Amino acid sequence: MSSSVLVAGVGMIPFSTPRNTQTYEVMGELATRAALADAGLSYESVQQAYVGYVYGDSTSGQAALYRVGTTGIPVVNVNNNCATGSSALFLARQAIEFGVADVVVALGFEQMQRGALAMSYTDRPTPFASFDEVVHGIQGDSDAPFAAQYFGGAGREYCDRYGMDPAVFARIAVKARAHAAHNPYAVFRDPVSVEEVLASPVIYGPLTRLQCCPPTCGAAAAVLVSRSYAERHGMDPTVAIRAQAMATDPVSTFEDRSMMKIVGYDMAKLAAQQVYETAGVGPEDIAVVELHDCFTTNELLSYEALGLTPEGTAEKFILDGDNTYGGRVVTNPSGGLLSKGHPLGATGLAQCAELVWQLRGTAGPRQVDGVRLALQHNIGLGGAAVVSLYEKVG
Repeated sequence: MSSSVLVAGVGMIPFSTPRNTQTYEVMGELATRAALADAGLSYESVQQAYVGYVYGDSTSGQAALYRVGTTGIPVVNVNNNCATGSSALFLARQAIEFGVADVVVALGFEQMQRGALAMSYTDRPTPFASFDEVVHGIQGDSDAPFAAQYFGGAGREYCDRYGMDPAVFARIAVKARAHAAHNPYAVFRDPVSVEEVLASPVIYGPLTRLQCCPPTCGAAAAVLVSRSYAERHGMDPTVAIRAQAMATDPVSTFEDRSMMKIVGYDMAKLAAQQVYETAGVGPEDIAVVELHDCFTTNELLSYEALGLTPEGTAEKFILDGDNTYGGRVVTNPSGGLLSKGHPLGATGLAQCAELVWQLRGTAGPRQVDGVRLALQHNIGLGGAAVVSLYEKVG
């Protein structure tokens, strides 16, 4: 890659609770129109679209985009669990990178139901069978929500391995709310204290309720263009995708009997290494990161998987404030999934929008100083990890 794919426009709508949501096709339409307006393009200019969602019938992407226009373009629907939005972005970037199209929309939306994530189909084998076998072999059965079992178990393993006090995880939730206070798109913006986080109901292992991302509804979109298209049409986007990689689970996920690896540590590390190698940069060059904080435990694990701090040093990284403003790298200036909530299909593209605003210098009170490179990390159990590096150009 050589920064040949530009992010011409981004758009998203404020996330909401399931009780207060609009329907998925309305949310998708609004986010797409916002991204097109931001890019200064009409829908008639779009040559392809990739639409991500997890809970919805086939061709829901068309239902949303037909409200914007019926131009006959290819619309591809994408489902990659929690990495769905960034998977749609990955495909859109590839279409431009390989010269298939010049203008592509990536859209993600989700109309969630209340309560913990659950399997939609009980009449067929679950894709998590291989994961469950490892999880149950390590920590037995539990009535807790399955995702909390996975990520809570991973956090417990980290504490046992490195001798960390589990209370440190609560500081991540406090940081998330502090960042979200300045984000009008986030659902949960009120501050919380470490004591309040730890006093909330225990879900599994070190996880309490305020350390788990809530199900929310929302949509976000990005308009990507080729550099040649931008030059021909007098466009001057200031953000490019410098490098991007997607990885799935390596054999170590299943053979090493590690809860940390079951939740995607190795595939996230693999994708990040590919991005750094492609871009010729290192984690020390990154000023801001939007990473996948579905649980506080996974944010901590991601610090190390992405190379933001060496393995086994995340506790010091947090206690020193190196994960927030005034520290080494600002993680989740948006407030992350813990504060925005996690509408599965929309999350990856909401991360993209935040980083584009950061690189443009238009993030308002959330703005990180001197941003030239920004990193995005989005994972889905099952599994997929997408890591994207954006850069300021022009």
